[in-house]
Amino acid sequence: MAAAKKHILVVEDDEDIAELIQFNLTKEGFSVATAARGDDALKAVTQKRPDLILLDLMLPGMTGLEVCRQLKNDPKTAGIPIVIVSAKAEEADIVVGLEMGADDYVTKPFSIKVLNSRVRVALRRKQAQRYDPTTELHIRDLEISPSRFQVLAKGKPIEGLTLTDFRLLHFLASRPGWVLSRQQILDAVRGEDVAVTERAVDVQIVSLRKKLGSRADYIEAVRGVGYRFKEA
Repeated sequence: MAAAKKHILVVEDDEDIAELIQFNLTKEGFSVATAARGDDALKAVTQKRPDLILLDLMLPGMTGLEVCRQLKNDPKTAGIPIVIVSAKAEEADIVVGLEMGADDYVTKPFSIKVLNSRVRVALRRKQAQRYDPTTELHIRDLEISPSRFQVLAKGKPIEGLTLTDFRLLHFLASRPGWVLSRQQILDAVRGEDVAVTERAVDVQIVSLRKKLGSRADYIEAVRGVGYRFKEA
């Protein structure tokens, strides 16, 4: 199967946890390597580029956040999905990790089944094309057309959408099920004619929900992190 070809780098200084993750991912058909230090992880990436990285935050020497920052700031490695696996479970820690560029965040202690699921979801996301604001979207009962600057709900237009409303909806709907931070949303909708701060995203979401009417619950707030477009 295609999954057997996927190579995962597990960056974890707790040997027991690293072995547990490696054993289970190998059983799932993945190729798995491990690193116990942040600097060793960066070296491992250059030696054999992984399809995904599971990254602890509290590492000896270089922290996991610094590893994440360096990888995401390098165009050669920025596209590698990073799933943080950490005992740091406060909302602020999760927000920092996501805004640093991590694709997902799993807190310890974790379920192996949940971790395996998160790995597969992150790999599927990687296969998807990068965000394209010109893509026509058909999701749930909505048709979102950038070329016509129009949103149809069961064939009927949703009226009153501003440019920012439209960009917000399009971006969220292009990533159904993904939890997107306010900064990620802001980066996607920012334009020369769009003046919006990170906190103003909340206000804009409220406005967009009102215009969506009975479909307002399609956009779900994730406390302390951001928003997502519900898949169903």
